Amino acid sequence: MTVEDPLADGLTEAFLRQNRRYTSHQVAAMAGVPVYRARRFWRALGFANVPDDAVEFTDADVEALKTLVGLAQDGTYDEERVLLMTRSLGRATARLAESQAELGAETLDQAGVPLQDRAAAWRTRADRVVPDLEQLLVYAWRRQLASAAGRIVDQEISTVRLAVGFADLVGFTRLSRQITEPELARLVERFESRSADVVTSSGGRVVKTLGDSVLFVTETAATAADIGLRLVELHARAKTMPALRVGLAVGQVIGRMGDVFGTTVNLASRLTALAPADAVLADPAMAEELEGDAAFALHPVDRLTVRGLGELVPFLITRG
Repeated sequence: MTVEDPLADGLTEAFLRQNRRYTSHQVAAMAGVPVYRARRFWRALGFANVPDDAVEFTDADVEALKTLVGLAQDGTYDEERVLLMTRSLGRATARLAESQAELGAETLDQAGVPLQDRAAAWRTRADRVVPDLEQLLVYAWRRQLASAAGRIVDQEISTVRLAVGFADLVGFTRLSRQITEPELARLVERFESRSADVVTSSGGRVVKTLGDSVLFVTETAATAADIGLRLVELHARAKTMPALRVGLAVGQVIGRMGDVFGTTVNLASRLTALAPADAVLADPAMAEELEGDAAFALHPVDRLTVRGLGELVPFLITRG
C-alpha cells in the first residue's frame, strides 16, 4: 500500500477512485477491531503493513474491513476460513492486476508515449478502463462461482474422484536461454491461451498454469484423454512451438482454494516427466477406464519406476 514515488500519488488515487484519508489505526477503529486484527486481513489480501502515521487508506478500505469482520461475526464463516478466502482473493486479483498493468504498459510502449508522460497517460487510461474492468471482473466472478458451486454442490468436501492432466513443453529451459525475453513472453502467452482454449472448450477446468506447463482436471477419463491428445495435436501443428508431452492419472483428489492436491496429482506430474515428446502417457487406472472406448487406442509401455510412487506399467494413448 505504500507509495514512495511522489509522481505516482495521483496515479494511485486514479485507480483507487477515492482520496486516501485515514491511517491504519483509524480504519481499524471505524471497523471496530484492533489494528493487529485488521493487519491480518490486509496481509491476507497481499498488502504490506504501513507505518502507523501513514495516511494510505480510503473509505473503500473501511467498508472492505467491515465486510470481512462481518462475515466472521455473523457466523457465515469462522475467522480462519475468512482469512483463507481472503488469501485466495488476494492471490487471484494480484495476478490479474499484474497482467492488466503489463498490457497497459505495452499499449503505451506501442503508442510511443515518452517516459516522462507515462503517469499522465496512465491516469487517462484509469478513467477510461477502471469502471469497465470492474464491471467485467464482477461478471466473470459471478459466472465462475455459479459454475463452481454447481459442480461441487453434491460432492464430498474432502476428496472427489477426478481425472488430472499435466501438459508440459519439452526443452523449455534450454529454449528460454536461446531466445529473447519478448519472444519468450509471446511463446508462453501462446501456449497458455491455446491450452486454456482446448481445456475449457472440451469441458475441463484449468487449475493453474506455470509458464511451461498447465494443470487441468476433468470429471471423466475420456474427456481428459481427448484434451491431452488435442493439446499434443494443436502444438504439433504450430512450427514455432516446442513439442508437448502430457501425463494423465485418475483417482481421488483433494480440492482446496481452487487448487488440487494428492497422490493422483503427483502421479500425473511424474508421468508427464516420463512421457515422450508429442505423446500422452496415462496411469493404469486411466487405461482401465478407457478400455473398450473406440475413440482411443491403448499401448502399454515398459514398467517404469515413478519417483515416490513405486513401479507401474503406464499406457500411451493415441486416437482409436
